[in-house]
Amino acid sequence: MTQDEDRRRCAGRAARRVAHVCAAATALLITSCGTADDPKDTAASSAPAPASASASPKASAAPIRPGEVRIAGEVDKPYTITLADLRKLPQAEASVEFISAKGDQKHTYRGVLLHEVLKAAQPRFDQGKKNGQLRGVVAATGGGDYRAVFAWAELDPGFAKSQILLAVSEDGTAFEDSAGPRLVVPQDTRGGRYVSELNQLWVGTVDPVVDGAH
Repeated sequence: MTQDEDRRRCAGRAARRVAHVCAAATALLITSCGTADDPKDTAASSAPAPASASASPKASAAPIRPGEVRIAGEVDKPYTITLADLRKLPQAEASVEFISAKGDQKHTYRGVLLHEVLKAAQPRFDQGKKNGQLRGVVAATGGGDYRAVFAWAELDPGFAKSQILLAVSEDGTAFEDSAGPRLVVPQDTRGGRYVSELNQLWVGTVDPVVDGAH
């Protein structure tokens, strides 16, 4: 075989390879264009990925509307209650004195026992442990993300004499529905835990924190 014949044969092979590459590229371009022109495929490709099973429950929870109080946490029956609901329940009264940023306060409140409201949510205390409810804690959240914490024993009549209230009125004046109830803690000498514009009560236990501590 002469050098000219060898060069022509190599050139022919190269041309065939180029033709194959061009044909493949053309086919890919046509397929891609067809997919982009299909609105269903376009929507599917641009749709957000579904939320994972481990997404935060807080992120998926419905917003709390003004005046509502959400009872949640380690409970079997979480629910939401309003001032109107609280007014229909058996009422208790407490005359209190405490110190606040505005000075000495003296008021009479009417409302529902906090223990009764939380008991209805059925907290998941470990009954296999002696006095398992004494491991319980309650976090009360109010307006402006204000928060105060209570031990369950402080509000359980089986352990404490004090009656913590979800107050619906102060000195005979009813709170506005949009403001929600106010937490009243008769045993406290300062008003820090008199949480106003209450919107959430979270019930849990200290076990995950204590047992998981390093």
